[in-house]
Amino acid sequence: MDIFELLKMMKWENFDRRYIIRGLIDGSLSSLGVVIGASGGDVSTIITAGIGGGIANGISNILGALTAERAMVESERSSQEKVLLIKTGHLKKTDSYREAVNKTTICGIGDGISTAFGSIIPVIPFFIFDKSTAIIIATLITLIILFLLGVFIGKISRDNIMISGLKMVIGGVVVAIICTIIENLL
Repeated sequence: MDIFELLKMMKWENFDRRYIIRGLIDGSLSSLGVVIGASGGDVSTIITAGIGGGIANGISNILGALTAERAMVESERSSQEKVLLIKTGHLKKTDSYREAVNKTTICGIGDGISTAFGSIIPVIPFFIFDKSTAIIIATLITLIILFLLGVFIGKISRDNIMISGLKMVIGGVVVAIICTIIENLL
C-alpha cells in the first residue's frame, strides 16, 4: 500500500486546505503576540510561553473546530430528516453523513496541527540569537510567512496577490504594535 492509497483510505481527499492556512495564520500571529508580550522575561520564559501557548492554541482549535463543525453537521442532518419526514437519527447510517463527520474530524485535526506548527515559527529565533535580535527576526519571519500565505490566498481567490499579501502583513504589523505597546506599558 502506497501513501496515496493510505490517504484515500483515510479520506484525506476531503481535506479542506483553508484549515491549514487558517491554522498557520492563527498560530504564527498568536505566538508572535506571546513572544513579544513575554519579551520582558528571560529567553527560556519566551520560548516556554511561545511553545506552550502554541500547543494550547492548537488543541483549542482542534476542539473548537470539531465541536463547532460537528454541531453544524448534526444541525444539517436533523433539518434534512425533518424535511424528509424520516425518523431522527436515520441519516446517521448514510455514507454522506459519515463522510461529513470524517471531513470534520480531519479538518479539525489539521487546523490544530497547523496552528501548533505555525506557533513554533516565531519561537525558533530565540534558540539561535540573543533576545533583542530574536524578537526582530521572529517578527520579520512571521511577516514574511504572512505575506506568502496572503499571496497563496490571493492566487486561490484570483485577487491581486500583492494586495492580498500586504493585507496579511498589515495584520501582523498591527499584532506586533499592539503587543509591543502592551508589553511596554506593563
